[in-house]
Amino acid sequence: MRRATLLTIGTLAAAAGCLTPTSGTVRGIGNSGGGSTAILAFSGEPSNAVAGQIITPAVQVAAVDTLGVTDSAFTGNVAVAIGANPVAGNLGGTTSVAVVNGVARFADLTIDKAGSGYTLTAKAQGAASATSTSFNITATSPAPPAPRAPPAPARIP
Repeated sequence: MRRATLLTIGTLAAAAGCLTPTSGTVRGIGNSGGGSTAILAFSGEPSNAVAGQIITPAVQVAAVDTLGVTDSAFTGNVAVAIGANPVAGNLGGTTSVAVVNGVARFADLTIDKAGSGYTLTAKAQGAASATSTSFNITATSPAPPAPRAPPAPARIP
């Protein structure tokens, strides 16, 4: 019989050399000795962005086993939502995508309000959820002022 074990994927994956560790902690319940329970991990963390603009590069969430190896057989959809929401921002774009080869890629996510300390959460049926590292959304830059017309030539009487 297997017993449930609490794992810290960032540390475990880094030790296994299978996943780029993040500064965030991803925890999930896995089966000790089995390596088969899926755990979600942000393999492409959200980066700072401008309000209303697409977060680039694309946010990616991988389904990994308890050894930190991407589970390419994992199927289903991963849904992301705002976790920490410092200013009641709204998440836009495609927030639920199909997993392909163990990874869900969110290519068009946006947040509409500037704020510091946002996080995203990722959930999928049959997998432990994950929380991203924090990131910031800055205000949109104001449009540059319209060019002024040159002054009218002076009239000499």
